[in-house]
Amino acid sequence: MNRFAIKAGLGACVLGASVLIPAQASAEPAATATGTELSGMTVFLDPGHQGSSEGHDLAQQVNDGRGNTKDCQTSGMTSLGGVPEHTINWNVSQLVKSSLESLGAKVVLSRQDDTGWGGCVDERARAASESNADVAVSIHADSTAQGEDASKHGFHMIIPSLPIPDEKADAAQSGGGLEASKMMRDAYKSDGFVPANYAGVNDGLQTRADVAGPALTQVPLVFVEMGNGSNKEDSAQLESTDGQLKHAITITTGIVTYLLTGSQSAPAEELAAAPAATTTTPEASEDSASSTTTTTPKATTPKVTPQSTAPESAEFSELMEMLAPLLEVEGLDGLEDLVNDKNLGLVSELASTLMAVITGAGGN
Repeated sequence: MNRFAIKAGLGACVLGASVLIPAQASAEPAATATGTELSGMTVFLDPGHQGSSEGHDLAQQVNDGRGNTKDCQTSGMTSLGGVPEHTINWNVSQLVKSSLESLGAKVVLSRQDDTGWGGCVDERARAASESNADVAVSIHADSTAQGEDASKHGFHMIIPSLPIPDEKADAAQSGGGLEASKMMRDAYKSDGFVPANYAGVNDGLQTRADVAGPALTQVPLVFVEMGNGSNKEDSAQLESTDGQLKHAITITTGIVTYLLTGSQSAPAEELAAAPAATTTTPEASEDSASSTTTTTPKATTPKVTPQSTAPESAEFSELMEMLAPLLEVEGLDGLEDLVNDKNLGLVSELASTLMAVITGAGGN
């Protein structure tokens, strides 16, 4: 079986929709993933922040990777609906973890629960480096105000300013880290998410020199800000199990696309096109950034759910069986009920998006 057929089958299976993807007319029929396609690969997942900082000093100064220091950790934002960022990040990471493991990948977490301490930012970076992961993904949600901020919305990837003093970190982030970040950005855009319209973000990328994680991590790192918890539409999606599932599918798509097609030697041309945040941009939350500046543009809804038709009962049963590893995640009670005709259409469209990415990457 050629590499295209394997990738096509994996792309369909990881999104739980292989029953809906027709075989390519000029290629071998897509294979059903066996659960071993990512064997031998390691992914480090960092669900930002932690459930409790009891007994720890958040203001303790730690190495920022550029010869200075910064706070050990922050508590993270709280969405407009009162959901703490650490829980949003945890829920999404658990869905991604389950999906990757169902394909044979080894997944290492920066923290093991959503109740206790999660470690300082330098400790998480060290854990990522020591994991020797093929890629690390730090999952966060942003905020720009204490209350509602209707003018700012959207996702972005934080890219470190280059060069990074540590040679190994610089090589990892200027090569595979940048490439993986761009692939994750593309997955978000292809899935209908809108790039952030604030803090110097250029087409979904924000260049920063004040975030310690990327400057200290010696494996390729993607730093995802899923949306702005101060924006009504973004917040509603981040809070809901339905929205968390959509983010998890997109993040999984970005990771799998990189693991299967990434050269890990991407040039840094796009960094020049993505301006660094100005001095008025707030310090990163490795841990979510926060700003109180306001602008006038009206927010737009960041996600449009594609239309679909109700599935046949046999297809629905098969889909549920394939989605089981993704859905049976502790702490997300009732997620199984989300697989309805609307979500079936969403998953099918995402699978088609990944297929298009894989097809464009080349054949045999």
